[in-house]
Amino acid sequence: MIAFYLPRRVRSAFATHAPITYGKPSPLNDLVQHVNVLRPTPMCRTMTWHGSDKGRGWHNYTTVYSALLASYHDRPIRVFELGLGTTNPNILANMGAHGRPGASLRGWRDLFPQAAVYGADIDRSVLFEDERIRTFFCDQLDSKAIHDLWSESDLRDAMDVIIDDGLHTFAGNDSFLRHSLDRLRPGGIYVIEDITEADFRLWQERLPVCERDYLGFEFVAAKLPNAANTFDNNLLIARRR
Repeated sequence: MIAFYLPRRVRSAFATHAPITYGKPSPLNDLVQHVNVLRPTPMCRTMTWHGSDKGRGWHNYTTVYSALLASYHDRPIRVFELGLGTTNPNILANMGAHGRPGASLRGWRDLFPQAAVYGADIDRSVLFEDERIRTFFCDQLDSKAIHDLWSESDLRDAMDVIIDDGLHTFAGNDSFLRHSLDRLRPGGIYVIEDITEADFRLWQERLPVCERDYLGFEFVAAKLPNAANTFDNNLLIARRR
């Protein structure tokens, strides 16, 4: 891990690569624009240690999360992530045979020692419970399944962080956003990960609709520079005012 992070940290002292953002001017947009995605953070190391790809070379989302969630470290926050990372080859958006289901949830638990961490997946075989972690079934293309998810007793209170790392399709992302954005607390962050280049253009077109329909939210679509990944290293970020 040192061999991976030390060269990146040295390079980041001499170069800055910021996300390319789309959306109305806002404090959220300004925050994301000032992230140096080359500079590794403690969050990058923690996620990589657990086996999550959020902070490896293929993705560098943890540089953005470190800025977005900086004030949450010692707070009793509620974190939810859709997509535990199935290894079942028959399920779309699987991680492959060497994936580690639940890696990101364990990373969030370690990064936020007062947090309650929740997750959901369409693959029931990867659901689990652990210290401060509970997981549930959800099909993000099924509005009833999403409603049933948020009706679970542990999930009825609103969340500080919601992350969609599930199906990775525009239809799936849109479905979960429409039925979950209101589950955020004021100040809460909602992130869609792994948006492909083709779907990113659809989200750029959708941004004015989101800004019109979801009053009280800031929206930013962000392309993260990454020489290793020009396919799906893009995010949609929303924050509830």
